[in-house]
Amino acid sequence: MRIPRLLQAVLVMVGVYLGFIVGFDVVLGQVIPSSLLTMYMFFVAAGVFMTFTYDDERTRELVAPIKALVEDPSRRWLRNLVFTVVPLAAGAATFVQMQPSFDAPVELRSIHPAPPTTAKIFGRRVNLLEVENPFRTLEKDDPEGFAEMVVEGAEIYIRNCQYCHGDKLDGRGPYAAGLNPTPLDFQDVGTIAQLQESYLFWRIATGGPGLPKEAAPWISSMPVWQDFLTEDEIWKVILFLYDYTGHRPRSWEHG
Repeated sequence: MRIPRLLQAVLVMVGVYLGFIVGFDVVLGQVIPSSLLTMYMFFVAAGVFMTFTYDDERTRELVAPIKALVEDPSRRWLRNLVFTVVPLAAGAATFVQMQPSFDAPVELRSIHPAPPTTAKIFGRRVNLLEVENPFRTLEKDDPEGFAEMVVEGAEIYIRNCQYCHGDKLDGRGPYAAGLNPTPLDFQDVGTIAQLQESYLFWRIATGGPGLPKEAAPWISSMPVWQDFLTEDEIWKVILFLYDYTGHRPRSWEHG
């Protein structure tokens, strides 16, 4: 019995896929990243179909089952079944793929992922390379007004943030032990002292769901604070974070 060419192509790709899984996961003991496997399989599929459609005769043999399924009236029930099951399966696979993963990533997790150049925050596109804290200039121009902004930021922080980040900004709030990843220690010179205020604005506004893929797993409990705070409130909290810890925000001029 001759195996149809379409089934041959599918079997070849399935065989290569299983070969990657067995070769990396079992033989080498190194789990192949899904993104890398997807890229490999893209080139494998392209190579397989280029081979199986080398000439007109092979192409006709490859598409013959599909053509028969679509055009043969006697296969109506099978056609309806395929046209129902395939879209549902594709939708289910897409839904599963889009779900956040709680598994530790194969790649190293980036604690401070690179921010995008722009981000949609408070309903508008914000250029993170240019946006600045609107209250920072008060530090020199109006010290008393600046101090009031810091106090307001502290009150907002205590009402909303200290439960996880701690009243001393050390990442040891009452709920911190139950979180993964645990909240950052803002007192540490390796956290906000190394960042521009625009970075904090982006992270606070977009929260855990705003983390890019390289920062996964994002089972962070950080809310999307732009849904709960105003833009000015977030900037005031940032003033308080730097004022309380004694750190200075990095400027673009100093990297």
